[in-house]
Amino acid sequence: MKTQIIALALTAFASAALASGTHEGGHHDELVVGEPGEKAKVTQTIRITMKETDDGKMLFEPAAINVRKGQTVRLSIRNVGELDHEFVLDGHKEVIEHKALMEKFPDMEHDDPNAIRLAPGKSGEIIWQFSKDGEFKFACLVPGHYDAGMHGDVTVAKK
Repeated sequence: MKTQIIALALTAFASAALASGTHEGGHHDELVVGEPGEKAKVTQTIRITMKETDDGKMLFEPAAINVRKGQTVRLSIRNVGELDHEFVLDGHKEVIEHKALMEKFPDMEHDDPNAIRLAPGKSGEIIWQFSKDGEFKFACLVPGHYDAGMHGDVTVAKK
């Protein structure tokens, strides 16, 4: 009985995650923060590092990004820390909701165009078109990392 309840809960979670567009197989072409971009249209590369500090903080450098609506950007991300980190780009509300899910399911794997998980010493990139103006977030949603300071702001200005 207990196994059936767990299986049912996991099935319900998986269905909700796929329907919400935040995990493998269910994401939409355009998210609140924009959409995947084309490499040929990149107008700027922004280099971002992820790391821990000696005093227990975790952070992104830079902690804020400013771009223009319609701009396609290469986010070149490098984990210079000693722990796995991830970079998730989304709206503030969506980041907080995703953070809560990650706390419940810390081994959840992602395959989203607006996110990347990197082991220590590894690099990767996200090509992103900021098709909407406004204030957005990026964060590491590995449990405990957001609370240790690993999040930042994205401002997308009108053209």
